[in-house]
Amino acid sequence: MNIYLYELKTYRKSIIIWAFSMTMLAVLYIFLFKGLGSDIENFKAFLNNMPDVMKKVFNILIDSISTLEGFYSFIFSFVVLCGAIQAMNLGTAIVSKEVRDRTADFLMTKPVSRIRIMTSKLMAALTALIITNIIYLGLTILAAVTEVSVFNLKVFFMISLTMFFIQLIFLALGIMFSVFARKIESVISVSLSIVFGFYILGSLGSFLGEERVRYLSPFRYFDPAYIIKHAAYETSFVVVGIIFFIAAIAISYLVYIKKDVHAV
Repeated sequence: MNIYLYELKTYRKSIIIWAFSMTMLAVLYIFLFKGLGSDIENFKAFLNNMPDVMKKVFNILIDSISTLEGFYSFIFSFVVLCGAIQAMNLGTAIVSKEVRDRTADFLMTKPVSRIRIMTSKLMAALTALIITNIIYLGLTILAAVTEVSVFNLKVFFMISLTMFFIQLIFLALGIMFSVFARKIESVISVSLSIVFGFYILGSLGSFLGEERVRYLSPFRYFDPAYIIKHAAYETSFVVVGIIFFIAAIAISYLVYIKKDVHAV
């Protein structure tokens, strides 16, 4: 419990910064949507004249852009990108910071098993993501309900919730990367490289119209167009995400238990 509380305390400022930064970005676009008013159709015509490549890469839903859900899904892709970086940072730092800060030897000499250490750190990271999403969902939905009179709350909520699911995948990926790496000098550089790599891969798949590439990029597991149309998630991608999360966490535990952790 002490490890969990200590880890959660260290994430305190990070949670506030990420949660409110992402919330402000989303709320700004909700206000922009309301401000467009009757000009939304002109905005739709403007977007429709954009090259198809840009519409696919930036996930612009022309058919539903005049609704809050469709308009929100455009900016939400950038919010998710920020959320993925946050999750990747948390996951990558779980083990690597003990080596980088030379505190691994102190931690390992305590009468606490490695399984308990990893579990406490994982629970703290999960709690940080849950708090982030509660803040984001609460304030964003409040802004939408207050500023926009007519929209599909269920669909809006489902689109917003996908950030948490994608964050879980990147958290697991970050943890797995950290246990395999001998020493990580800069967590943020690693996180940015991996997250942007997957984002570009997903965008490339959309550009090429290659459906199978979607399975390689978590950013494409939850298609806003599908959610808006069916008010549901695509089962195959949900299953793949769950399998990857469980497998990555299990592998991380197995490697960490046997890993020779260097303090220097």
